[in-house]
Amino acid sequence: MAAVPASPAPLTDPSSLVAALRAAGCVFAEDEARLILATARTAGQAAAMTEARASGLPLEHVLGWAEFHGLRITVAPGVFVPRRRTEFLVDQALAQAPDARVVVDLCCGSGALGTALAVALDGAEVHAADIDPAAVRCARRNLAPHGGRAHTGDLYAALPAGLRGRIGILTANVPYVPTAEVPLLPAEARDHEPAVALDGGPDGLDVLRRVAAGAAEWLAPGGCLLSETSARQADAALAAFTAAGLTAHRAVSHEWEAHVVIGVR
Repeated sequence: MAAVPASPAPLTDPSSLVAALRAAGCVFAEDEARLILATARTAGQAAAMTEARASGLPLEHVLGWAEFHGLRITVAPGVFVPRRRTEFLVDQALAQAPDARVVVDLCCGSGALGTALAVALDGAEVHAADIDPAAVRCARRNLAPHGGRAHTGDLYAALPAGLRGRIGILTANVPYVPTAEVPLLPAEARDHEPAVALDGGPDGLDVLRRVAAGAAEWLAPGGCLLSETSARQADAALAAFTAAGLTAHRAVSHEWEAHVVIGVR
Protein backbone atom coordinates (compact mmCIF):
# COMPACT_ATOMS: atom_id res chain seq x y z
CA MET A 1 0.00 0.00 0.00
CA ALA A 2 1.45 3.36 -1.08
CA ALA A 3 2.33 5.74 1.67
CA VAL A 4 0.24 8.87 1.96
CA PRO A 5 2.51 11.92 1.44
CA ALA A 6 2.82 14.08 4.50
CA SER A 7 1.34 17.56 4.43
CA PRO A 8 4.00 20.22 3.94
CA ALA A 9 5.21 21.77 7.16
CA PRO A 10 4.16 25.35 7.73
CA LEU A 11 6.77 27.98 6.86
CA THR A 12 7.09 28.80 10.54
CA ASP A 13 4.91 28.87 13.61
CA PRO A 14 2.51 31.82 13.18
CA SER A 15 2.01 32.11 16.92
CA SER A 16 5.70 32.87 17.47
CA LEU A 17 5.58 35.66 14.91
CA VAL A 18 2.44 37.10 16.45
CA ALA A 19 4.01 37.00 19.90
CA ALA A 20 7.14 38.78 18.72
CA LEU A 21 5.14 41.46 16.91
CA ARG A 22 2.77 41.95 19.82
CA ALA A 23 5.68 42.29 22.23
CA ALA A 24 7.08 45.04 19.96
CA GLY A 25 3.80 46.95 20.22
CA CYS A 26 2.28 46.09 16.82
CA VAL A 27 -1.45 46.60 17.28
CA PHE A 28 -2.43 44.39 14.35
CA ALA A 29 0.08 41.63 15.07
CA GLU A 30 -2.07 38.79 13.71
CA ASP A 31 -2.69 40.54 10.38
CA GLU A 32 0.95 41.53 10.04
CA ALA A 33 2.15 38.00 10.77
CA ARG A 34 -0.20 36.67 8.11
CA LEU A 35 1.18 39.11 5.53
CA ILE A 36 4.77 38.31 6.45
CA LEU A 37 4.15 34.58 6.10
CA ALA A 38 2.40 35.10 2.76
CA THR A 39 5.34 37.14 1.44
CA ALA A 40 8.36 35.28 2.85
CA ARG A 41 9.88 32.49 0.78
CA THR A 42 11.64 30.71 3.63
CA ALA A 43 11.31 30.36 7.38
CA GLY A 44 14.55 32.28 7.80
CA GLN A 45 13.24 35.15 5.71
CA ALA A 46 10.01 35.21 7.72
CA ALA A 47 12.00 35.42 10.93
CA ALA A 48 14.19 38.21 9.55
CA MET A 49 11.14 40.14 8.36
CA THR A 50 9.53 39.78 11.75
CA GLU A 51 12.67 41.03 13.46
CA ALA A 52 12.82 44.02 11.12
CA ARG A 53 9.20 44.87 11.77
CA ALA A 54 9.66 44.49 15.54
CA SER A 55 12.58 46.93 15.34
CA GLY A 56 10.22 49.59 13.98
CA LEU A 57 10.62 49.32 10.21
CA PRO A 58 7.29 50.13 8.50
CA LEU A 59 5.40 46.99 7.53
CA GLU A 60 5.33 48.08 3.88
CA HIS A 61 9.12 48.35 3.82
CA VAL A 62 9.36 44.90 5.41
CA LEU A 63 7.02 43.37 2.83
CA GLY A 64 8.38 45.37 -0.11
CA TRP A 65 4.93 46.52 -1.16
CA ALA A 66 1.93 48.57 -0.05
CA GLU A 67 -1.71 48.11 -0.91
CA PHE A 68 -3.06 51.18 -2.71
CA HIS A 69 -6.24 51.59 -4.75
CA GLY A 70 -6.54 47.83 -5.23
CA LEU A 71 -2.92 47.49 -6.37
CA ARG A 72 0.31 46.23 -4.86
CA ILE A 73 2.72 49.12 -5.09
CA THR A 74 6.41 48.32 -4.72
CA VAL A 75 8.07 50.34 -1.96
CA ALA A 76 11.70 50.35 -0.91
CA PRO A 77 13.38 51.29 2.37
CA GLY A 78 13.73 55.05 2.62
CA VAL A 79 10.84 55.73 0.23
CA PHE A 80 7.60 57.37 1.37
CA VAL A 81 4.85 54.82 1.96
CA PRO A 82 1.58 55.71 0.17
CA ARG A 83 -1.26 56.27 2.63
CA ARG A 84 -4.61 54.64 2.11
CA ARG A 85 -6.40 57.99 2.61
CA THR A 86 -4.70 59.24 -0.55
CA GLU A 87 -6.86 56.84 -2.55
CA PHE A 88 -9.48 59.56 -2.11
CA LEU A 89 -7.31 61.92 -4.17
CA VAL A 90 -7.15 59.36 -6.98
CA ASP A 91 -10.94 58.99 -6.92
CA GLN A 92 -11.38 62.76 -7.06
CA ALA A 93 -9.00 63.01 -10.01
CA LEU A 94 -10.96 60.38 -11.93
CA ALA A 95 -14.26 62.09 -11.12
CA GLN A 96 -12.91 65.48 -12.21
CA ALA A 97 -11.25 64.31 -15.45
CA PRO A 98 -12.45 60.81 -16.39
CA ASP A 99 -11.18 61.16 -19.96
CA ALA A 100 -7.75 62.61 -19.22
CA ARG A 101 -5.11 61.45 -21.68
CA VAL A 102 -2.03 63.00 -20.04
CA VAL A 103 -1.32 62.49 -16.33
CA VAL A 104 1.53 63.81 -14.20
CA ASP A 105 2.28 62.71 -10.63
CA LEU A 106 4.53 65.32 -8.98
CA CYS A 107 6.27 64.55 -5.67
CA CYS A 108 5.53 60.99 -6.73
CA GLY A 109 7.34 58.97 -4.07
CA SER A 110 6.74 55.35 -5.06
CA GLY A 111 4.58 56.46 -7.99
CA ALA A 112 1.43 55.09 -6.37
CA LEU A 113 -0.88 57.84 -7.66
CA GLY A 114 0.49 57.73 -11.18
CA THR A 115 0.27 53.94 -11.26
CA ALA A 116 -3.33 53.91 -10.00
CA LEU A 117 -4.30 56.50 -12.60
CA ALA A 118 -2.44 54.62 -15.36
CA VAL A 119 -4.48 51.51 -14.55
CA ALA A 120 -7.78 53.41 -14.39
CA LEU A 121 -7.11 55.49 -17.53
CA ASP A 122 -5.91 52.71 -19.79
CA GLY A 123 -3.73 54.12 -22.54
CA ALA A 124 -3.11 57.50 -20.93
CA GLU A 125 0.37 59.03 -21.12
CA VAL A 126 1.63 59.01 -17.53
CA HIS A 127 4.67 60.75 -16.08
CA ALA A 128 5.91 60.96 -12.50
CA ALA A 129 8.62 63.09 -10.92
CA ASP A 130 10.41 63.37 -7.60
CA ILE A 131 13.52 65.09 -6.29
CA ASP A 132 14.62 61.89 -4.50
CA PRO A 133 16.45 59.43 -6.80
CA ALA A 134 15.46 56.46 -4.60
CA ALA A 135 11.79 57.36 -5.00
CA VAL A 136 12.18 57.71 -8.77
CA ARG A 137 13.77 54.27 -9.04
CA CYS A 138 10.82 52.84 -7.14
CA ALA A 139 8.29 54.76 -9.27
CA ARG A 140 9.89 53.47 -12.46
CA ARG A 141 9.37 49.89 -11.29
CA ASN A 142 5.70 50.56 -10.59
CA LEU A 143 4.99 52.56 -13.76
CA ALA A 144 6.94 50.52 -16.29
CA PRO A 145 4.32 47.75 -16.73
CA HIS A 146 1.80 50.46 -17.64
CA GLY A 147 4.01 52.41 -20.02
CA GLY A 148 4.61 55.26 -17.56
CA ARG A 149 7.85 57.19 -17.13
CA ALA A 150 9.50 58.65 -14.04
CA HIS A 151 11.88 61.62 -13.92
CA THR A 152 14.30 62.97 -11.33
CA GLY A 153 14.22 66.66 -10.48
CA ASP A 154 12.56 69.53 -8.65
CA LEU A 155 8.85 69.74 -9.53
CA TYR A 156 8.23 71.00 -13.09
CA ALA A 157 11.95 71.20 -13.88
CA ALA A 158 11.95 67.40 -14.03
CA LEU A 159 9.26 67.17 -16.71
CA PRO A 160 9.73 66.94 -20.49
CA ALA A 161 9.02 70.36 -22.03
CA GLY A 162 6.53 68.78 -24.40
CA LEU A 163 4.07 68.27 -21.54
CA ARG A 164 3.61 72.03 -21.08
CA GLY A 165 -0.06 72.94 -21.66
CA ARG A 166 -1.13 69.31 -22.19
CA ILE A 167 -1.70 67.85 -18.71
CA GLY A 168 -5.25 66.71 -17.97
CA ILE A 169 -4.61 65.48 -14.42
CA LEU A 170 -1.79 66.85 -12.29
CA THR A 171 -1.53 65.23 -8.87
CA ALA A 172 0.86 66.60 -6.27
CA ASN A 173 0.86 64.74 -2.99
CA VAL A 174 3.29 67.30 -1.60
CA PRO A 175 4.93 67.21 1.85
CA TYR A 176 2.60 69.23 4.09
CA VAL A 177 3.72 68.64 7.67
CA PRO A 178 4.87 71.93 9.26
CA THR A 179 8.57 71.77 10.08
CA ALA A 180 8.03 72.12 13.83
CA GLU A 181 5.65 69.13 13.81
CA VAL A 182 7.90 66.66 11.97
CA PRO A 183 9.46 65.47 15.28
CA LEU A 184 5.95 64.68 16.52
CA LEU A 185 5.21 62.23 13.72
CA PRO A 186 5.01 58.49 14.46
CA ALA A 187 8.45 56.90 14.56
CA GLU A 188 7.71 54.82 11.45
CA ALA A 189 7.47 58.00 9.38
CA ARG A 190 9.94 60.14 11.29
CA ASP A 191 12.74 57.57 11.33
CA HIS A 192 12.21 55.65 8.09
CA GLU A 193 10.78 58.05 5.50
CA PRO A 194 12.77 60.88 3.89
CA ALA A 195 12.35 64.32 5.45
CA VAL A 196 11.92 65.79 1.97
CA ALA A 197 8.67 63.81 1.66
CA LEU A 198 7.31 65.03 4.99
CA ASP A 199 8.54 68.56 5.76
CA GLY A 200 6.41 71.22 4.08
CA GLY A 201 8.08 74.27 5.62
CA PRO A 202 6.95 76.60 8.42
CA ASP A 203 3.21 76.25 7.73
CA GLY A 204 3.44 73.06 5.70
CA LEU A 205 2.47 74.71 2.42
CA ASP A 206 5.79 75.79 0.88
CA VAL A 207 5.83 73.09 -1.79
CA LEU A 208 2.09 73.32 -2.44
CA ARG A 209 2.42 77.04 -3.22
CA ARG A 210 5.23 76.33 -5.68
CA VAL A 211 3.20 73.64 -7.41
CA ALA A 212 0.14 75.90 -7.61
CA ALA A 213 2.14 78.82 -8.99
CA GLY A 214 3.32 76.83 -12.00
CA ALA A 215 0.25 74.73 -12.66
CA ALA A 216 -1.60 76.94 -15.16
CA GLU A 217 1.38 76.84 -17.53
CA TRP A 218 1.40 73.04 -17.58
CA LEU A 219 -2.29 72.18 -17.43
CA ALA A 220 -4.39 71.76 -20.54
CA PRO A 221 -7.54 73.92 -20.75
CA GLY A 222 -9.93 72.26 -18.30
CA GLY A 223 -7.08 70.30 -16.73
CA CYS A 224 -7.00 69.91 -12.97
CA LEU A 225 -4.46 70.03 -10.15
CA LEU A 226 -5.17 68.00 -7.02
CA SER A 227 -3.24 68.12 -3.76
CA GLU A 228 -3.84 66.59 -0.35
CA THR A 229 -3.68 68.78 2.74
CA SER A 230 -4.93 68.88 6.31
CA ALA A 231 -8.23 70.33 7.43
CA ARG A 232 -6.60 73.33 9.06
CA GLN A 233 -4.51 74.09 5.96
CA ALA A 234 -7.32 73.77 3.41
CA ASP A 235 -8.35 77.44 3.36
CA ALA A 236 -4.78 78.62 2.83
CA ALA A 237 -4.29 75.97 0.13
CA LEU A 238 -7.45 77.13 -1.64
CA ALA A 239 -6.17 80.70 -1.53
CA ALA A 240 -2.87 79.59 -3.11
CA PHE A 241 -4.71 77.82 -5.92
CA THR A 242 -6.93 80.84 -6.55
CA ALA A 243 -3.96 83.22 -6.50
CA ALA A 244 -2.37 81.05 -9.19
CA GLY A 245 -5.38 81.64 -11.46
CA LEU A 246 -7.12 78.31 -10.90
CA THR A 247 -10.79 77.80 -10.12
CA ALA A 248 -10.50 76.04 -6.78
CA HIS A 249 -12.66 73.94 -4.50
CA ARG A 250 -12.11 71.26 -1.87
CA ALA A 251 -13.33 67.69 -1.44
CA VAL A 252 -13.54 65.98 1.93
CA SER A 253 -13.81 62.32 2.92
CA HIS A 254 -14.92 61.94 6.51
CA GLU A 255 -14.34 58.18 6.26
CA TRP A 256 -10.65 58.65 5.46
CA GLU A 257 -10.24 62.04 7.14
CA ALA A 258 -8.85 63.20 3.82
CA HIS A 259 -8.90 66.74 2.42
CA VAL A 260 -8.13 67.35 -1.23
CA VAL A 261 -7.84 70.78 -2.84
CA ILE A 262 -8.73 70.83 -6.54
CA GLY A 263 -7.86 73.59 -9.00
CA VAL A 264 -9.05 73.73 -12.60
CA ARG A 265 -7.50 75.76 -15.36
